[in-house]
Amino acid sequence: MRQQVAATPSSGDPARKRAWHAQDAEAVLRALGSDGEKGLSQREAGRRMHTYGPNRLRRQMPRSAWSILLAQFKSLIIALLVVAAAVAFAFGETLEGWAVAVVIGLNTAIGFFTERRAVRSMESLYALTSVAARVRRGGQTREIPAQDLVPGDIVVIEGGDVVTADLRLIEASKMQADESALTGESLPVDKQSQPVAAETPLVERSSMLFKGTAVTRGAGAGVVVATGMQTELGEISALVAESKEEATPLEVRLDQLGHRLIWATLAVTALVALSGTLAGKGLILMIETGLALAVAAIPEGLPIVATIALARGMRRMAKRHALVNRLSSVETLGATSVIFTDKTGTLTENRMTLTCLALDDGTVEIGDGSSAGTFRLDGRDIDPADHRLLRQALETGLLCNNASLNGRKALGDPLETALLAAGAKARLHRRELVAQRPEVREEAFDPESKMMATFHKADGAYQVAAKGAPEAVLAVSTQVLAEEGPIALDERRRSAWLARNEELAARGMRVLALACKEAGSAEEEPYQGLTLIGLAGLLDPARRDVGQAIRECRRAGIEVVMVTGDQAVTARGIGRAVGLTGDEREQVVQGAEIKPLDKLSESEKRLLLQARLFARVSPRQKLDLIELHQQSGRIVAMTGDGVNDAPALKKADIGIAMGQRGTQVAQEASDMVLQDDAFSTIVAAVREGRAIFQNIRSFVLYLMSCNVSEVMIVGAAALLGATLPILPLQILFLNLVTDVFPALALGLGQGDEHLMDSPPRHPREPILGRHHWRLIALYGLVFTISVLGALILAEEWLGMDPPQAVTVSFLTLACAQLWHVFNMRQAGTSRLVNEITRNRYVWGALALCLGMILAAVYLPLIARVLAVRPPGIGGWGVVLVMSLIPLLAGQFIKRRPPAADAGRASASPGGADKAGPPS
Repeated sequence: MRQQVAATPSSGDPARKRAWHAQDAEAVLRALGSDGEKGLSQREAGRRMHTYGPNRLRRQMPRSAWSILLAQFKSLIIALLVVAAAVAFAFGETLEGWAVAVVIGLNTAIGFFTERRAVRSMESLYALTSVAARVRRGGQTREIPAQDLVPGDIVVIEGGDVVTADLRLIEASKMQADESALTGESLPVDKQSQPVAAETPLVERSSMLFKGTAVTRGAGAGVVVATGMQTELGEISALVAESKEEATPLEVRLDQLGHRLIWATLAVTALVALSGTLAGKGLILMIETGLALAVAAIPEGLPIVATIALARGMRRMAKRHALVNRLSSVETLGATSVIFTDKTGTLTENRMTLTCLALDDGTVEIGDGSSAGTFRLDGRDIDPADHRLLRQALETGLLCNNASLNGRKALGDPLETALLAAGAKARLHRRELVAQRPEVREEAFDPESKMMATFHKADGAYQVAAKGAPEAVLAVSTQVLAEEGPIALDERRRSAWLARNEELAARGMRVLALACKEAGSAEEEPYQGLTLIGLAGLLDPARRDVGQAIRECRRAGIEVVMVTGDQAVTARGIGRAVGLTGDEREQVVQGAEIKPLDKLSESEKRLLLQARLFARVSPRQKLDLIELHQQSGRIVAMTGDGVNDAPALKKADIGIAMGQRGTQVAQEASDMVLQDDAFSTIVAAVREGRAIFQNIRSFVLYLMSCNVSEVMIVGAAALLGATLPILPLQILFLNLVTDVFPALALGLGQGDEHLMDSPPRHPREPILGRHHWRLIALYGLVFTISVLGALILAEEWLGMDPPQAVTVSFLTLACAQLWHVFNMRQAGTSRLVNEITRNRYVWGALALCLGMILAAVYLPLIARVLAVRPPGIGGWGVVLVMSLIPLLAGQFIKRRPPAADAGRASASPGGADKAGPPS
């Protein structure tokens, strides 16, 4: 249950949603009935609090233990077991009823304790509001809890503050804000108080500050225009609440299997009961036989084995630094066909680096390094101390700088800390330079001029160091620094430098121009007559392991799509760097070009499905893109780390959050958290998911072939009027003991080594396709012949009485099912050395089950409950020979698929899978 704690303004309310960013500050203040100097009165603030409610996000109650417990009973197979237990108790078969009840209890306990860590994304969003705010009320500046803010309040802001409501700036001085968690923009954005166009996208609304972001520098004040759920962050939290968690493919497939089992069980039970009654058999006998068939048809061990196999997969993924929050999500990873990935911090390292310096005599490429780097010009290493232009550029970047760098700890604008780091690689440090040339004046960065300058006193004169946007610096520069000294910057050279700027930007770099000049006094105009030194190209570098991981995704048939809030040119540059695209002209779809999903034409949908790069995308558009791919039949994984990613993480089939830098909101809205933030970990997790599905298919095939054979054996005996070869309690013993442990061993296998050499499974591919059901029927026929043959030999050849003969047929079926595990090897593998014979758990399961079978025969209490007797040497001889028939037959019908890739693609025991859509 979700509780709304913020009132919704009425349509006539002045604080309703409108384009505040497009109105001038005075108009906004008038509309909100506020005073920029005095703020609201305390009385008016109280009245508005009554109208709008606290400045809090809508809170989602934590998932209760009861809801987690009840969720364990949603499976149809569990429902079948509940019905089977009820029928057993109703007909007085108390032992069978309690045995099935134990199975239900075990599965419920495993699922409950594994899934107890529930998703609480709204709780994390709620925690963002637990801070204070400084406001002007009644002409005084005071500090109040952020939840007490109301529309019209005047909030005072300075660097380091967290923004606690949506604000329209009315004052701003040299202000920048980090909005990456909300918009995906990787760098701090400049803020100012002038209005912008009404159609300006959220990421470019420089006259606004948004709840949940942080001011990194500067100071100012803003009027509150939205609180609580009316803020942009509130809208995102609403999207998280609206995003429904989709049923995973495994849950869908198990549900389909449950439906099939229901109808198959009812049909076979009714057919046998009706045939027996028409043949003159007693009604009570037919009811008991029907109960035996129902017990035989339902794979009691399936829920337990599936749950344990998934839990084992979770532990294996945890060792690979991938924490999975939801059991069924483990298998879903294996079916992933599209990965939507953020750029900043996922594909890149989320740190700006000075990559190159474009100078008059060429472009110096700067290699990475913690404390020392390489500087290369025209393919040869150079020493900054011996290269005048390079040293001048580095010194200018250090002097015109407000950041600080202490070892690896950087404080300040990421672009400025990158300049400090580059200087350190050349053994140049700002502290030493400023000691030699003290700073006497700073002309702070101005969003309008797009430049910054500092004045330094040296040798009785003044030196000016300047940096800024290339277009702005070039416009006020009259010279360019060459090796021989300054030369005139004519129009031809100016055009050439602008072209170099475009080349660097096309590589996804942020470009700064560096300039200098001599000044007669510290009061001189800084932006006149500058001498251009060069262009600094800065880049958030791609993570080193991403390229190889993307190549592995391609080999596995998985598409990787970048969805970022950054600019198109940056998205294209990183896309090329990591190998998402090799074409520098690759189309980048921008958020402004994306229509709502319900308004897209078929051709527009096709274009979006084919696109690999998206830029300036909003949270709502991420949801639409994910849904578009899901509608086309794809299994979508989504990576993210910010608040803005939370709705998409929840909507995707697999939400993947970053563990090191991801917000708590993103982590708790996701299905999986990468502890190492490495994209390559996703590939390892996908392989594990594929292995798990292969294991699930193997043990489901094993369980169903064993259970169907029991149905066929009992049904054939009933129709032929023969002695019932296995009793209901013996069937339950087989289903809970000799079936479960080998199946569990199959579920713990490592998987085929060629798992990542084939495309993902089709989303509609069932666990068992038509080929598998034909194989199950064939195995059932062989088991029936073997067990009924053993019963006839025991009665006719060895002259045993019915109880002892039934013991022989029971033991034959038990041993045959154990040997049958070796028929689960992958098609095309060696009969002697394969993934089954190499699985140590299989050998352990066989030893355990053989011991339990011997205990069932020779321990009096168990033997009396199961109604078995020692078969003697002759009986054991029949058991051994007849139980080997299914194994030999299975190895005979096991054949290599027509093509080598068929076996790999199907990853299915028994040959290539040609499964159709599920019924």
